[in-house]
Amino acid sequence: MKSYPISIKPFGERAVLVEWPEKVSESILADILDFMDAFKELKIPGWEMSVAYNSLTMVYNQDHIDFEDTKSMILECHERQAKSKTERVQHLWTLPVCYDLEFGMDIEEASKTLGLTVDELIEQHTSHQYVVYGIGFLPGFMYLGGLPSSLEIPRRAEPRLKVHKGSVGLASKQTGIYPQDSPGGWNIIGNCPVDLFDPTKKAPCFVKVGDKIQFESISKAEYKLHKIEGEVGIYEPEKVVLNA
Repeated sequence: MKSYPISIKPFGERAVLVEWPEKVSESILADILDFMDAFKELKIPGWEMSVAYNSLTMVYNQDHIDFEDTKSMILECHERQAKSKTERVQHLWTLPVCYDLEFGMDIEEASKTLGLTVDELIEQHTSHQYVVYGIGFLPGFMYLGGLPSSLEIPRRAEPRLKVHKGSVGLASKQTGIYPQDSPGGWNIIGNCPVDLFDPTKKAPCFVKVGDKIQFESISKAEYKLHKIEGEVGIYEPEKVVLNA
């Protein structure tokens, strides 16, 4: 696995920002995740890490940090990690989406803007695999990369005060799912009945950064069925191990 140069900046009294080359790349993401694994092996209590595309925010919760000492520790860890081989399990999750107009209130307008029919938009949206580059903004909100250029569309001129839980949207080079009711300015094209964040579980979000997502078009009847299955706790999203 290729290793990339990194830069380290202070991010307050208890945090640093580690940055990789400024581009969206699965290889860069893999290098970040490899570094996170290597740093965790140091077993230093108090550190929390949050990845987003080409950067890693590292927060020390126990006390303020000495930046130069922390920088040296991070550089040494990254250098050691670059010399080792990391085996990581990566999953492809298939998530159902109902693109009916009841849920996809922007799908017709988005299709016209993109010069596609609604069916063509759905076909393109479901035929690609999207990389999970980060989870944040809302608990369980996945930042998905890999949207085809034919589906790139600006955010709505007027954001909505309430976007319903499960709404699937398009905005610029990204697609994503709102894991709970929230204000939002993405173009809503459907709804996913799967709960993406459950605080009662040991792992509240079943998807991990570095996994992949593929959407599957379902009918309203299938949507209602999956919704009920989720409510009673018997629905399990389909997954495949990619690097078994």
